[in-house]
Amino acid sequence: MTDIVVEKTAEDAASKSLRVTVPLDRVRDAEDRAVKYYTTRARLPGFRPGKAPVGVVRKRFGDAIRQTVLEEVIRESWETARQSESLKPIADPSIRNLKFEAGAPIEFELLVEVRPELKLEREGGFRLTRTVAPVTDAMIDEQLHRLREDRAAWLPVEGTRPAPGQMVRVEVAPLDGPQAGQPQPYTLVIGEKQAIPELEERIMTLLPGETVDTEVRFPEDHPDTSRRGQTRHVRLTLFEVKQQELPPLDDGFAREVGEFESLAALRAAVRQDLERDAGREADAGVRQAVLGQIVEANRVPAPESLVHRVLHGFAHLYKVPEDQLPAFEAQFRPMAVQQVQRDLVLDAVAEAHGLRATEADLDERITTLAAARNLPTGELYASLQKSNRLAELERAITEEKVFGFLLSQSTVEEAST
Repeated sequence: MTDIVVEKTAEDAASKSLRVTVPLDRVRDAEDRAVKYYTTRARLPGFRPGKAPVGVVRKRFGDAIRQTVLEEVIRESWETARQSESLKPIADPSIRNLKFEAGAPIEFELLVEVRPELKLEREGGFRLTRTVAPVTDAMIDEQLHRLREDRAAWLPVEGTRPAPGQMVRVEVAPLDGPQAGQPQPYTLVIGEKQAIPELEERIMTLLPGETVDTEVRFPEDHPDTSRRGQTRHVRLTLFEVKQQELPPLDDGFAREVGEFESLAALRAAVRQDLERDAGREADAGVRQAVLGQIVEANRVPAPESLVHRVLHGFAHLYKVPEDQLPAFEAQFRPMAVQQVQRDLVLDAVAEAHGLRATEADLDERITTLAAARNLPTGELYASLQKSNRLAELERAITEEKVFGFLLSQSTVEEAST
């Protein structure tokens, strides 16, 4: 029987494009097996099981026979391609440009994503600076203000027009001629960009209980592109204005927030949280810096197929409309390139030094997390498994081990801004 022909047409470090030709004798052989399969199982009126003429079977099950043939030859071709090209795929291949005509070989293209083989010549010997931003009294005051806002009461204000920072309850009805459409209620805080600017400006001219017919224009940067620059006639009614009343910043407030004996204890806890955040940001900066130096020192590539995959993921996450994809991809391409290079470096180091998270690492981490949350270990494990987050946790552990190794190979100096 004639061999299946596999020809490489294009490749980069993370993908290969293969042209496959399945000779006619193999196609006919697969077709004969498919016809025999349906003949033995066909239940056709007027014929005993397995006795229907081949011509009748071909006519009745033509589409199914064709699909069975395709599945068989593609499966066989894929196995041939994997062996002949020594492929290490990371996903099932894509089938493109399929040609399947009667009395002719089957031809198609296989697009295969493969794991790039990256060998790093230099992994250490870098000088890095870990810069920790200082925590100021102003930062603590800002955090305390947010806590007060979270527990603030909204009290009605009588006989006054709304001002920025106040909450309003309004109704907006579309106007088409003299008749108003169905009014829609809204509650929003003036100045927090919860409504278009012109509508907020009109709201601030009203007193509670007043109604006005007006025209508003959508800004050019409105999220809904179909409304940018458009004007609408609306009927606007203001019902209520409220002013935020913050609780006093004292020992009583500290006890309300948590188990703090005094305001001083609350401030100390806030400072500690902010310092912990600053430390995490400094660690992230060091990790980013060591990756950047490794990428530069080793000239780590960013295969186009992987960059495209990351961009596709970004677009799907942000629900980018198809007509905005070119501009979106141009804007986010540098970020996608960095993401690809980062992942390639981390995978290469993990593979070269056996740093991938083990089952024991995963069990230990889940046990620690369960204890911190006062949960049974089995319950947390089942929850992570159900939400498909075990792989995410495993990846996080691997990255911790890899970064620990990389930073041990370089010099890290402490600094503050």
